[in-house]
Amino acid sequence: MGNPLVKDPGNIRLGMIGMTSGNGHPFSWSAIINNYNRQAMENDCPYAGIVAYMGKEPEAEIGIPGAEVTHVFCNDRADAECVAKVSKVGHVVDSPEEMIGHVDAVVIATDIGSEHVDRARPFVEAGLPIFIDKPLCDNRRDLDTFTGWVENGAKILSSSSMRYCKEFRPYHRRTNELGALRHIFMPMAKYWETYGIHALEAVYPILGPGFVSIRNTGDAEHNMVHIRHRNGCEVTIACIKDMIYGGPMVLGGTAGHKVLASGDTYQAFRDQLLAFVNYLRTGERPFDFAETHELMRLVIGGIESRNNDHQEVMI
Repeated sequence: MGNPLVKDPGNIRLGMIGMTSGNGHPFSWSAIINNYNRQAMENDCPYAGIVAYMGKEPEAEIGIPGAEVTHVFCNDRADAECVAKVSKVGHVVDSPEEMIGHVDAVVIATDIGSEHVDRARPFVEAGLPIFIDKPLCDNRRDLDTFTGWVENGAKILSSSSMRYCKEFRPYHRRTNELGALRHIFMPMAKYWETYGIHALEAVYPILGPGFVSIRNTGDAEHNMVHIRHRNGCEVTIACIKDMIYGGPMVLGGTAGHKVLASGDTYQAFRDQLLAFVNYLRTGERPFDFAETHELMRLVIGGIESRNNDHQEVMI
């Protein structure tokens, strides 16, 4: 059993930091933790998808007991004011550093990996635990920085919500019914730099560690990625800008195949946030940082391969 990372595990104060273009996590994540104002959500939240999936949940069942987002910062204060109104956040601040001394941990809810070192640094230096949205980073220098911080005791957790999809969990290191896995196909929308990690982290808990190499034969808007695993399984990911999000993952083995489709966005996000809250309460990581390190090497390798004549990058 670890030691709590916060003084009062039953009353955790969280700071929410966002947001980036096209990413409404400060709205949804704050609402998942705090519950929310339904009228304000419908009238003021600019993300129709968030309004839709939050609206499906019974109001009495929303919220993470013993945790509250108490402070919010966005680069544009108007965004932060809107998040606060929608998701019942008590304090809007003009700089992230203003949260220090008033929160027990922070959530960096932005998905541009190249910004995360700068966003995290004040809180690492203050000794606060941090959850960082996917991807943790997108270049080797920043990965080295995060790795050094964690090795020196910083409490940093990062993940994609795809790790927590209920439809995928039964196959996490449990694929014997399919024989030996030989191929996994995972489609993904948008850009490799921001959404490639969704595909990678959906696959990772199924295969486990041991990725050998990655090659990206596509371009910035049509990333076609081939990854090899030491157990003999080949992984292909099609990360295409205008493809619809949420295509099915296909597992192929020597004795059978399985098509897995995720669909419960609220559940995946809630379990992801709950994993962080439980980490704060117990000091026990839901998974080792070594997994995040390997995943970031894959994200970075996919970028490097695409930018260097589609060469295979060893992991």
